[in-house]
This record gives sequence, structure tokens and C-alpha cells, in this order.
Amino acid sequence: MEKTITHLLAQSDLFLFTHIAFWLFFGVVLLFNAILQKKRSIRIAFLFMASLYFYYKTGGYFFSLLIVSTLSDYTIGLLLYKRKRPWERKIWLALSLLINLSLLGYFKYTYFILDLYTSLVNVSVEPIDYVAHYLNQGLGTSFNIDNIALPVGISFFTFQTISYTIDVYRKELKPVRNVIDFGFYVSFFPQLIAGPIVRAKTFIPQIYRSLILSEKWIWWAILLIIGGLFKKIVISDFISTNFIDRVFQHPTAYSGFEVITSIYAYALQIYCDFSGYTDIALGAALLLGFRLPKNFNHPYKATSLSDFWRRWHISLSSWLRDYLYIPLGGNQKGKVRAYFNLVFTMLVGGLWHGAALKFVIWGTLHGVGLSINKLLTRRTRPTSKIGKAVGWVITFHFVMLTWIVFRVDSLQTAEVMLDRITRAFLPIELSHIIGSQPYLFSLIILGFIMHWMPDTFRRNIKIRFVKSPLWVKLILSVLLLYVINFLQQNTLIPFIYFRF
Repeated sequence: MEKTITHLLAQSDLFLFTHIAFWLFFGVVLLFNAILQKKRSIRIAFLFMASLYFYYKTGGYFFSLLIVSTLSDYTIGLLLYKRKRPWERKIWLALSLLINLSLLGYFKYTYFILDLYTSLVNVSVEPIDYVAHYLNQGLGTSFNIDNIALPVGISFFTFQTISYTIDVYRKELKPVRNVIDFGFYVSFFPQLIAGPIVRAKTFIPQIYRSLILSEKWIWWAILLIIGGLFKKIVISDFISTNFIDRVFQHPTAYSGFEVITSIYAYALQIYCDFSGYTDIALGAALLLGFRLPKNFNHPYKATSLSDFWRRWHISLSSWLRDYLYIPLGGNQKGKVRAYFNLVFTMLVGGLWHGAALKFVIWGTLHGVGLSINKLLTRRTRPTSKIGKAVGWVITFHFVMLTWIVFRVDSLQTAEVMLDRITRAFLPIELSHIIGSQPYLFSLIILGFIMHWMPDTFRRNIKIRFVKSPLWVKLILSVLLLYVINFLQQNTLIPFIYFRF
């Protein structure tokens, strides 16, 4: 069965961070946020309505799912907290999981499940979007019911509300009493669509604090936003449009060197794209008075696979650890069980990214890799510079190879790319290939240099920018924004993780 899930990303009025419409919207929100700074409840209610409007503009009628998820977990959280008997508490927790996972499963995994069913029994089943069907009946709308569209951000806000209910169940968190406050936590628009996944116990307390912004934090937020836009537009979008997409679509038309380069380039693209979104989200949230958790810590510096997952998509990896790996028993039930728990957890992490066999394989490979990593570190832990260098080389190239599976449209394409690397690598053509696209290869090298520069050097640059005179900061900001706008592609390219 051909997978026909359609995304709402094609909407002409989509509020991308790279679109002027979003920043006009954000400017209005920022203004009213400042005006209402001393009226906490009204300010939060305004931000909640602004967040719902934002999701309506990006997700269409699916904003109703956000409301359903909000109301169900808000109510269950209150009821769960009042119950004293363990079996009653488990029932309410199970109900929350059932509602959230059913919504996620229906919209994200229906096609995947039906494809498996068709391959097993050889009977084709055509899915129907029942949500659109009932909306058409009840409201007289005319939504297409032939395809089940994937709501943007559903994987993120679903995991977010699940973590809230589990924390209340574990008595690590008291339930939020005000539905507006809870709704704002779930729908906060800077991180709503592509994270980071925010825990209630770190975000909810901020709702009740006074809005206080220093000049230092304002300029730090602006630097985050400009840096995120630079990563996304100047690096990620350019190398994707002008190189990566072409190679992955027709690998047989390219040499082994170009195929290898496209894999390294994709590693840079997905990092700059996703961490760029996160930087913009963190900066926008900070200007509104909220601090979101760090989601990336230069993952390609990792010297082991465990280290990589402590640096890559930190909010998801920590979520999987705290709400899946540890409840399964973690490493407390023997070595074999610990390895199984790792593989299973990463398999689920793969499926979280998408309903396709390639994501299952990608997640499983990382689970097996983490198990081997764990086994080796039990015996020896490299401390010398040579040992760490070897660990970095192995980790980096393992991650590169698994990115092939993550990116390709089909597993056959992955086989073709590996074949091109082994059979069509001609060193004599390197100078010609690099010389034909000097800007592209310079940009890839620049991207990795920026990623691998020492933390102290990067920190000093940020501190100097924030502490520099106002006129210097203004000139640098305007120049960088001009460069970003000048190099922007003609067609707006959605962030990669919008599809997850």
C-alpha cells in the first residue's frame, strides 16, 4: 500500500520561523506581553490564546486535538492527584496514556499498521480520516477524508502531556489548578511544533513568576535567534537544496566522493536545521520571559554513542530514559535485560520519528550500538587523548552511517549509495568536484568548524557580543540579518522535524 500521509506544511500562510509573517505575529505578541507584564493571569491567558492562534495557522482544524489533549490531561491530573488507592491511580494513568497514544497512533501510525497488515494477509484496506468525516457531518465542512493528515507537532505535545500525567502519578508534581495555565504550558508556541519537549516541573513554576528581563538576556535571546536563522537558512537550506537532495534522489548520477560528502553534509544539515529551530525557540521564549531547556550540546563532538545521546535531542533522549528505559527496569535487572531495554527504548525512539521501517532500523541500530558501547565501557573506559580520539572517530562515523538510513526514501537507495561509495570512488576527480562548487564545500567545512570550535572560544564570543556597546550590537545584528535574508532560498523550506 502506498503511503499517502499528507502534511499541512504546504499551507501558504504557515508561520515558519523563517517567514516574515511569524515575526510580525511575534512582534505583536511581544508588545502585549510587555504591556500585560504586571497582570499575570491576563498575560498568561493572552499568551495561551496567541499560542492557539499560532497552532491554528500552522495546523488548521487540528488545533482541536491540542484542546482535547489539554482538557483530558488537565482533568485526569486533578482526579489522579485526589485518588489514594493505587489501583484507582493506575486506572487514571492508563486512561491518560490510552487517550494520548490513541491519538498519536491513529494519526501517525495508521498507514504503517495497515501496510504491515496488507503484507501479512495480502488484503488492502483503504483508511478514512474519521476526524475529518465527523467534522464534515457536524460542521458542514468539506475536508478531504481519503487521506489521514499528520498534525504538525503531535509527537512533541503528546510526549509533553504524557510526562505531566506520569509526574503527577509519581507524586513528583502537583497538578495545575488553572486550566488556562495548563493549556499555556501545553501549547506555548515557540516550542510547540518541534520542541524541545518541556517538562511541567521546569516550566509551570515560571508561569507564576514576575516578568523580569535584563538587557543582557534580551541580547542573548537576539543572538540565539540570529544564530538559529543563520544555521537554518545560510547552512542547512543551502546545502540541502543545492546538493544533498539531489544526491539522495539520484545517487547513481554521482561519484562515491560526492555520495560520501552528501552524507557528511546531511549530518550537518539536520543538526543545523533542528538545533537552529531550537535556538530560535529558546530565544523567542526568553524574550517572552520563559527559559526552555537546552536541546543540543554539539553532538558531533561525542566520544561515545552514549555521549552522543547526551548531546543530541536532549529533551527526547532524557524523556525516553525517564519514562521508558528506567520503568522497564533500566540496568537494575541484569546485563541481558539492560541491553534489551536499551534496544527496545531506541526502537521506540526510532518509531517516534516516523512510521516507517527505516526509522525502526535506525532506532534499532542505535540501540545495538548503545548496548555495545555499554558492554565495552564496563571493561575499559578510555581516558587518554588517543583513546578519546579513537572513540570520537568510531562514534562519528557510526552516526554518519545511520543517518543514511534515516534520510533515504527507500532502503534500496541506501544500498545504492553504499555501492557507489565502494565502487565509484575516484580520487583523481576530487579536485574537479570541489572546484566545481567551491562555495558549497566551503560552507560545509565552515559549518563543521563552527560546530567543533572550542567551547571556551564560543563562550567568549557570546560574552563579548552581549557586553559590547549598543551601537556595535545593532550594526552586527543588522549585518547578519541582511546576509541571512540575502542568502535565503527562493522557496521557504520547512524545518525537518515538523514532519515528526
